[in-house]
Amino acid sequence: MAVLHAWRTARVTPLGELHTPPRMTAALLRLAVQVVLVASLWHGLYAHTGTTAGMTRDQAVTYAVLAVLASRLRELDQYAARDTVIQHMHFGTIVYWYLRPLSPQRYYALRALGEQLYGLAWALTGFAVCLAAGVVEPPGSAAVAGAFALSLLLGQWILYYVMLAIDQLCFFTLRNNAAMLILIFAQNLLSGVYAPLWFFPDWFVTMSGFLPFQATLSVPLSLYVGRIPLSDAVPALLVQAAWVAVLALFTRLVWRLAARQVISQGG
Repeated sequence: MAVLHAWRTARVTPLGELHTPPRMTAALLRLAVQVVLVASLWHGLYAHTGTTAGMTRDQAVTYAVLAVLASRLRELDQYAARDTVIQHMHFGTIVYWYLRPLSPQRYYALRALGEQLYGLAWALTGFAVCLAAGVVEPPGSAAVAGAFALSLLLGQWILYYVMLAIDQLCFFTLRNNAAMLILIFAQNLLSGVYAPLWFFPDWFVTMSGFLPFQATLSVPLSLYVGRIPLSDAVPALLVQAAWVAVLALFTRLVWRLAARQVISQGG
């Protein structure tokens, strides 16, 4: 019975897209356009140079395309289903999270797991197509592929906690749409979604090293393209594991504080 409830919870948000064909078509079209534009951009940037910031053209294109595919892991539209934390807080429906037999923490985690597994199916399909078309390079070896897979898992775990912390902010502020947009932008910028971090100034790279954002995406993709050599994979993975532990403890504490701060506007 517990497994059945977990399965039903995990598929809440994916079903919203699966049962709406236009949204499926739009998601496919958007992902295809993003891949084509990003690949074209980096091909153009390397048109008159062989290596920039220690990266070849093929490495840069592979990194950029994989970043687009990885972003699909947590790109489901919760807002259309009115299932975001900020919407629940605004309409007062957040109270139902605390009336169910399932705890808010477990509901949020199961829902996020379902989203990431659904997004993973999209990302793997896109990766297979891009690999077959020669848009991205294959991993350098089986060991590199294994390190990348483990690092990506840890990175998505960190991303879950980062996004959870951003959502938890809703429990302590009344109007925080702008703050959430700024935080999400910072997450994408500092994690290397828009561009690899080694293209940024040294002070920016140093600053980002003290934050968890680059561990979500930049580290696994750097392992894949060879920017982080396999000999340095273990220290990088340990840093990611440390961030998972720290953020798990932090968000657990915030969940306890949030239960005392449930304030709704209207509901």
